[in-house]
Amino acid sequence: MSITHIEHIGIAVKNLHEAIKFYEEVLGLKCYAVEEVADQKVKTAFFMVGQTKIELLETTSPDGPIGRFIENKGEGIHHIAFAVTGLKEKLEEVKSKGVRLVDEQPRKGAEGLNIAFLHPRSTFGVLTEFCEKPE
Repeated sequence: MSITHIEHIGIAVKNLHEAIKFYEEVLGLKCYAVEEVADQKVKTAFFMVGQTKIELLETTSPDGPIGRFIENKGEGIHHIAFAVTGLKEKLEEVKSKGVRLVDEQPRKGAEGLNIAFLHPRSTFGVLTEFCEKPE
């Protein structure tokens, strides 16, 4: 397994505008992108902290994954994303080691990345995402 770095940490929030304001005005970070990923029913905002991004996630529908997460667990850390190369092969590798996958195949995520999630029941309760820049 060759993970190059933590790509981002995803944080579920109820109100993206208010969360952006906190990260900018209190923490002094700069939001560099806001994007809606319609098929995932989510609106995202990104901040850079060194080489790692913080991704704020606001649901666009109560029945979306972030809406359900907030309903069940409240706001907070939703997932950790690792940058990888050879995403399809990495999925096959972890599956062969008994890891349950949320995504059997890569799909498009925010910022044009190819993404796939590993099920938290196989990762000690942490929803884990693999990300790869498209070639």
